[in-house]
Amino acid sequence: MGLEPGWCVVLGASSGFGAAASRAFARAGLDVCGVHLDRKATQPLAEAVASDVEKTGRRALFSNANAADPEKRAAIVASLREAIGSGPRVRVLLHSLAFGTLLPLVARSGRAVSAAQMSMTLEVMATSLVDWTQALFAAGLLERGGRVFAMTSEGGRRVWPAYGPVSAAKSALEGIVRQLAVELAEEEITVNAICAGVTDTPAAQKIPGFETMVERVRERHPRGRLTTTEDVAGSLVALSAPACGWITGNVIHVDGGEALVA
Repeated sequence: MGLEPGWCVVLGASSGFGAAASRAFARAGLDVCGVHLDRKATQPLAEAVASDVEKTGRRALFSNANAADPEKRAAIVASLREAIGSGPRVRVLLHSLAFGTLLPLVARSGRAVSAAQMSMTLEVMATSLVDWTQALFAAGLLERGGRVFAMTSEGGRRVWPAYGPVSAAKSALEGIVRQLAVELAEEEITVNAICAGVTDTPAAQKIPGFETMVERVRERHPRGRLTTTEDVAGSLVALSAPACGWITGNVIHVDGGEALVA
Protein backbone atom coordinates (compact mmCIF):
# COMPACT_ATOMS: atom_id res chain seq x y z
CA MET A 1 0.00 0.00 0.00
CA GLY A 2 1.44 3.36 -1.02
CA LEU A 3 1.02 6.52 1.02
CA GLU A 4 1.21 10.17 0.07
CA PRO A 5 4.80 11.47 0.20
CA GLY A 6 6.05 12.69 3.54
CA TRP A 7 7.91 11.70 6.69
CA CYS A 8 7.10 9.50 9.62
CA VAL A 9 8.62 10.11 13.03
CA VAL A 10 9.10 6.89 14.97
CA LEU A 11 9.94 7.06 18.66
CA GLY A 12 11.56 3.78 19.61
CA ALA A 13 12.75 2.91 16.11
CA SER A 14 15.50 0.38 16.75
CA SER A 15 13.51 -2.69 17.83
CA GLY A 16 10.07 -4.16 18.34
CA PHE A 17 7.07 -2.33 16.93
CA GLY A 18 9.08 0.78 16.09
CA ALA A 19 11.59 -1.11 13.95
CA ALA A 20 8.90 -3.03 12.06
CA ALA A 21 6.87 0.14 11.53
CA SER A 22 9.91 2.06 10.26
CA ARG A 23 10.51 -0.60 7.62
CA ALA A 24 6.83 -0.83 6.68
CA PHE A 25 6.36 2.93 6.36
CA ALA A 26 9.50 3.17 4.22
CA ARG A 27 8.15 0.47 1.89
CA ALA A 28 4.91 2.45 1.71
CA GLY A 29 6.81 5.54 0.57
CA LEU A 30 7.60 7.59 3.68
CA ASP A 31 10.97 8.91 4.78
CA VAL A 32 11.77 7.93 8.37
CA CYS A 33 12.98 10.06 11.27
CA GLY A 34 13.82 7.47 13.89
CA VAL A 35 14.58 8.16 17.53
CA HIS A 36 16.08 5.39 19.65
CA LEU A 37 18.17 4.99 22.78
CA ASP A 38 20.82 2.30 22.39
CA ARG A 39 24.14 1.46 23.94
CA LYS A 40 27.07 0.22 21.88
CA ALA A 41 25.90 -3.40 22.04
CA THR A 42 22.49 -2.69 20.50
CA GLN A 43 23.40 0.22 18.23
CA PRO A 44 23.72 -2.20 15.25
CA LEU A 45 19.97 -2.83 15.52
CA ALA A 46 19.22 0.81 14.78
CA GLU A 47 21.80 0.88 12.01
CA ALA A 48 20.15 -2.14 10.40
CA VAL A 49 16.72 -0.46 10.46
CA ALA A 50 18.14 2.74 8.94
CA SER A 51 19.89 0.69 6.25
CA ASP A 52 16.67 -1.13 5.40
CA VAL A 53 14.84 2.18 5.11
CA GLU A 54 17.45 3.52 2.70
CA LYS A 55 17.31 0.34 0.61
CA THR A 56 13.70 1.25 -0.24
CA GLY A 57 14.92 4.56 -1.66
CA ARG A 58 13.65 6.58 1.29
CA ARG A 59 15.66 8.85 3.57
CA ALA A 60 16.59 7.77 7.10
CA LEU A 61 17.31 10.41 9.75
CA PHE A 62 18.12 8.43 12.89
CA SER A 63 19.16 9.83 16.28
CA ASN A 64 20.45 7.89 19.27
CA ALA A 65 18.93 10.02 22.00
CA ASN A 66 16.62 10.03 24.99
CA ALA A 67 13.25 10.93 23.46
CA ALA A 68 12.15 12.45 26.79
CA ASP A 69 15.05 14.93 26.90
CA PRO A 70 13.79 18.42 25.92
CA GLU A 71 17.11 19.55 24.45
CA LYS A 72 17.55 16.37 22.41
CA ARG A 73 13.98 16.65 21.17
CA ALA A 74 14.49 20.25 20.09
CA ALA A 75 17.68 19.33 18.23
CA ILE A 76 16.00 16.44 16.43
CA VAL A 77 13.04 18.58 15.41
CA ALA A 78 15.43 21.24 14.10
CA SER A 79 17.32 18.63 12.07
CA LEU A 80 14.08 17.28 10.70
CA ARG A 81 12.91 20.78 9.73
CA GLU A 82 16.16 21.26 7.82
CA ALA A 83 15.82 17.88 6.08
CA ILE A 84 12.23 18.57 5.07
CA GLY A 85 12.87 22.06 3.75
CA SER A 86 9.95 23.00 1.53
CA GLY A 87 9.03 19.36 0.84
CA PRO A 88 6.24 17.17 2.25
CA ARG A 89 5.98 17.29 6.01
CA VAL A 90 5.33 14.69 8.73
CA ARG A 91 2.49 12.35 7.80
CA VAL A 92 2.84 10.00 10.78
CA LEU A 93 4.05 10.22 14.38
CA LEU A 94 4.39 6.84 16.10
CA HIS A 95 5.04 6.74 19.85
CA SER A 96 6.50 3.33 20.61
CA LEU A 97 8.69 3.98 23.63
CA ALA A 98 9.02 0.95 25.90
CA PHE A 99 11.33 2.03 28.69
CA GLY A 100 9.82 1.90 32.16
CA THR A 101 10.22 0.44 35.61
CA LEU A 102 8.89 -3.05 36.30
CA LEU A 103 8.50 -3.20 40.06
CA PRO A 104 5.54 -3.64 42.41
CA LEU A 105 3.82 -0.54 43.74
CA VAL A 106 3.95 -2.02 47.24
CA ALA A 107 6.57 -4.57 48.27
CA ARG A 108 6.36 -6.83 51.32
CA SER A 109 9.90 -7.90 50.57
CA GLY A 110 12.41 -6.53 48.10
CA ARG A 111 12.04 -3.19 46.32
CA ALA A 112 8.93 -1.23 45.44
CA VAL A 113 8.88 1.41 42.72
CA SER A 114 10.31 4.76 43.82
CA ALA A 115 8.75 8.15 43.15
CA ALA A 116 11.53 8.94 40.67
CA GLN A 117 11.01 5.65 38.81
CA MET A 118 7.27 6.18 38.69
CA SER A 119 7.73 9.69 37.32
CA MET A 120 10.25 8.51 34.71
CA THR A 121 7.96 5.73 33.51
CA LEU A 122 5.02 8.10 33.12
CA GLU A 123 7.15 10.68 31.33
CA VAL A 124 8.78 8.31 28.85
CA MET A 125 5.81 6.05 28.14
CA ALA A 126 2.96 8.57 28.31
CA THR A 127 3.48 12.31 28.57
CA SER A 128 6.33 12.39 26.05
CA LEU A 129 3.65 11.89 23.41
CA VAL A 130 2.35 15.35 24.34
CA ASP A 131 5.86 16.79 24.19
CA TRP A 132 6.57 15.44 20.71
CA THR A 133 3.17 16.39 19.34
CA GLN A 134 3.57 19.92 20.69
CA ALA A 135 7.10 20.24 19.28
CA LEU A 136 6.19 19.02 15.80
CA PHE A 137 3.02 21.10 15.71
CA ALA A 138 4.79 24.27 16.90
CA ALA A 139 7.47 23.78 14.24
CA GLY A 140 4.79 23.56 11.56
CA LEU A 141 5.88 20.03 10.64
CA LEU A 142 2.66 18.06 11.19
CA GLU A 143 0.86 17.66 7.88
CA ARG A 144 -2.86 18.41 7.75
CA GLY A 145 -4.61 15.06 7.60
CA GLY A 146 -1.71 13.29 9.30
CA ARG A 147 -1.73 10.45 11.79
CA VAL A 148 -0.58 10.11 15.39
CA PHE A 149 -0.32 6.61 16.87
CA ALA A 150 0.64 5.44 20.36
CA MET A 151 1.35 1.87 21.41
CA THR A 152 -0.69 0.76 24.41
CA SER A 153 -1.36 -2.71 25.83
CA GLU A 154 -3.90 -4.83 27.69
CA GLY A 155 -1.76 -4.08 30.73
CA GLY A 156 -3.45 -0.70 30.89
CA ARG A 157 -6.61 -2.51 32.04
CA ARG A 158 -5.38 -5.80 33.46
CA VAL A 159 -3.12 -6.53 36.41
CA TRP A 160 0.16 -8.39 35.95
CA PRO A 161 2.91 -8.76 38.58
CA ALA A 162 5.31 -5.79 38.68
CA TYR A 163 3.57 -4.11 35.72
CA GLY A 164 1.93 -1.40 37.84
CA PRO A 165 4.10 1.58 36.80
CA VAL A 166 3.79 0.70 33.11
CA SER A 167 0.07 0.01 33.50
CA ALA A 168 -0.39 3.51 34.91
CA ALA A 169 1.57 4.94 31.97
CA LYS A 170 -0.53 3.05 29.43
CA SER A 171 -3.76 4.26 31.04
CA ALA A 172 -2.48 7.84 30.98
CA LEU A 173 -1.37 7.40 27.37
CA GLU A 174 -4.87 6.38 26.31
CA GLY A 175 -6.32 9.44 28.02
CA ILE A 176 -3.82 11.64 26.20
CA VAL A 177 -4.80 10.03 22.89
CA ARG A 178 -8.46 10.90 23.44
CA GLN A 179 -7.65 14.51 24.31
CA LEU A 180 -5.28 15.00 21.38
CA ALA A 181 -7.83 13.49 19.00
CA VAL A 182 -10.28 16.25 19.83
CA GLU A 183 -7.73 19.06 19.94
CA LEU A 184 -6.24 18.10 16.56
CA ALA A 185 -9.53 17.37 14.84
CA GLU A 186 -9.62 20.82 13.26
CA GLU A 187 -6.35 19.95 11.50
CA GLU A 188 -7.87 16.61 10.35
CA ILE A 189 -5.07 14.85 12.22
CA THR A 190 -6.24 11.55 13.69
CA VAL A 191 -4.90 10.19 16.98
CA ASN A 192 -5.33 6.55 17.98
CA ALA A 193 -3.85 4.09 20.46
CA ILE A 194 -2.88 0.68 19.10
CA CYS A 195 -3.34 -2.22 21.51
CA ALA A 196 -1.29 -5.08 20.14
CA GLY A 197 -1.72 -8.64 21.30
CA VAL A 198 1.08 -10.29 23.24
CA THR A 199 4.16 -9.93 21.03
CA ASP A 200 7.62 -11.36 21.56
CA THR A 201 9.69 -8.17 21.57
CA PRO A 202 12.84 -7.25 23.55
CA ALA A 203 10.75 -4.99 25.79
CA ALA A 204 8.12 -7.65 26.46
CA GLN A 205 10.76 -10.21 27.37
CA LYS A 206 11.69 -8.03 30.36
CA ILE A 207 8.22 -8.36 31.90
CA PRO A 208 8.36 -10.73 34.90
CA GLY A 209 6.51 -13.91 34.00
CA PHE A 210 6.50 -13.20 30.26
CA GLU A 211 6.98 -16.89 29.41
CA THR A 212 3.82 -17.74 31.37
CA MET A 213 1.98 -14.97 29.54
CA VAL A 214 3.07 -16.43 26.20
CA GLU A 215 1.95 -19.93 27.16
CA ARG A 216 -1.50 -18.69 28.16
CA VAL A 217 -1.98 -16.78 24.91
CA ARG A 218 -0.90 -19.71 22.75
CA GLU A 219 -3.38 -21.95 24.56
CA ARG A 220 -6.40 -19.71 24.03
CA HIS A 221 -5.70 -17.57 20.96
CA PRO A 222 -8.28 -18.04 18.15
CA ARG A 223 -5.47 -18.11 15.57
CA GLY A 224 -3.13 -20.20 17.67
CA ARG A 225 -0.17 -17.84 17.63
CA LEU A 226 1.22 -14.64 19.08
CA THR A 227 0.87 -11.26 17.43
CA THR A 228 3.96 -10.24 15.44
CA THR A 229 5.48 -6.82 14.99
CA GLU A 230 4.75 -7.16 11.26
CA ASP A 231 1.04 -7.66 12.02
CA VAL A 232 1.04 -4.33 13.82
CA ALA A 233 3.21 -2.51 11.27
CA GLY A 234 0.90 -3.51 8.43
CA SER A 235 -2.11 -2.24 10.37
CA LEU A 236 -0.38 1.09 11.04
CA VAL A 237 0.27 1.58 7.34
CA ALA A 238 -3.33 0.70 6.49
CA LEU A 239 -4.68 3.12 9.11
CA SER A 240 -2.49 5.86 7.63
CA ALA A 241 -4.32 5.73 4.31
CA PRO A 242 -6.54 8.72 3.43
CA ALA A 243 -9.65 6.51 3.60
CA CYS A 244 -9.09 6.04 7.36
CA GLY A 245 -9.25 9.73 8.17
CA TRP A 246 -12.52 9.40 10.13
CA ILE A 247 -11.05 6.97 12.69
CA THR A 248 -9.78 8.86 15.70
CA GLY A 249 -9.68 8.83 19.50
CA ASN A 250 -9.84 5.04 19.74
CA VAL A 251 -8.00 2.15 21.29
CA ILE A 252 -7.69 -0.18 18.30
CA HIS A 253 -6.96 -3.83 19.02
CA VAL A 254 -4.51 -5.46 16.63
CA ASP A 255 -4.44 -8.90 18.20
CA GLY A 256 -6.24 -11.41 15.96
CA GLY A 257 -9.06 -11.71 18.48
CA GLU A 258 -6.87 -12.34 21.54
CA ALA A 259 -8.74 -9.89 23.78
CA LEU A 260 -12.06 -11.58 22.97
CA VAL A 261 -11.11 -14.87 24.61
CA ALA A 262 -9.13 -13.66 27.61
